[in-house]
Amino acid sequence: MLRAMTEDHLTALLTTAEAKKDDKGFLKAADGRYISLHVASSGASLTVSKIEAVKPDRHLIHARTSRGEIFVLALEDIFAGSVEQPPNSGRKAGFV
Repeated sequence: MLRAMTEDHLTALLTTAEAKKDDKGFLKAADGRYISLHVASSGASLTVSKIEAVKPDRHLIHARTSRGEIFVLALEDIFAGSVEQPPNSGRKAGFV
């Protein structure tokens, strides 16, 4: 059974991404970093990658990708997240 992401888990993910609030209220990852969210519901799964910013809204997460797409996800359906490190960091993305 997959465990739902908690607010503490989301906070740790955003801290790892060095996210800062932008003028539209989104928490934007530091330059060169992208977030991926791994979602599952009713037996279906989805990975939303290349997320540049998120905006928590009670039990929802608005995720804006580098292509300008906005996904609205239920926090309870997100079970993991990962952060891409900047290209020159020498580290690969890892789960938080």
